[in-house]
Amino acid sequence: MEIVPFAGWQRSARITCGDAEMLVTLEVGPRVIWYGKTGGENMMAVHEATAGKSGGEGFISYGGHRLWIAPEEDPRTFQPDNGPLEYAIDGEWHVFTAAADQFHLQKEFRIKSDEARGCFVLVHRIYNHGAYPVELAPWTPTQFATGGECIFPQPKFIPHSEKVLPARPLVLWHYTNMSDPRWTWGERVARLKWMNMPPTKCGTLIEEGYVAYHLNGNTHLRRFECEAGKPYPDFNCNFETFTRHDMLEVETLGPMQSVEPRSFAEHQETWYLIPDATPPSGDAPCADWLEALAASRPF
Repeated sequence: MEIVPFAGWQRSARITCGDAEMLVTLEVGPRVIWYGKTGGENMMAVHEATAGKSGGEGFISYGGHRLWIAPEEDPRTFQPDNGPLEYAIDGEWHVFTAAADQFHLQKEFRIKSDEARGCFVLVHRIYNHGAYPVELAPWTPTQFATGGECIFPQPKFIPHSEKVLPARPLVLWHYTNMSDPRWTWGERVARLKWMNMPPTKCGTLIEEGYVAYHLNGNTHLRRFECEAGKPYPDFNCNFETFTRHDMLEVETLGPMQSVEPRSFAEHQETWYLIPDATPPSGDAPCADWLEALAASRPF
């Protein structure tokens, strides 16, 4: 266990896996606030105006990777995470636990380094300390640094003569323009590039269970589950991506569920950091590249 300063926060836990590492600040959150190759650049966005700050009553967009509650509702989703965390080691797990909020919901990260597979495993929990069941879904947005590109698979092509029912939802927000130059809607992959432009967003259901974010030669591959038959938020999305002038967000979601008192909802992700992995420009080569990355890196 190593505690180091970062970006004005004096106490951040450093977790390593091979030549990759992450920092989880202990002063706000839970938030992974740094992620990348050891000695390299931070792949995550950290906002200069709020870096190193803590306290206050409103929600603050520090950047990094956080745990939210879906569907997006104010004030339940926008509860501030501005206070210190409890940090403990539980076997191979680093456990970061925030105080319960005004809705009696408590957020926790459980993170381990899986050296054998070369990945980080992140388990996100929302505990219900109230007296009644609560309907929600765990939601894990990650604000990545500017300049990169999010890539996610399209459904397998099946001719109309063989399949007439829809493959999956494609969910748009009021501010989404499908002709926006940041979007590429390919036959086998969809891509969202960061540009210095106003917000855009889409969501979908990714049964394949993987997405990628590429930045300056390094690729973050994220594995997650798609639980067949379970309802997901936002017209049945288990994945969403959003960008604006200062970051690009990769978001996965668990299914909607009723969380009983003294119980919790859980959502797991597996993170791989792959150096020197640049996606090809063409649709089919990029799809083959992404599939190959995922094939050898399981959930």
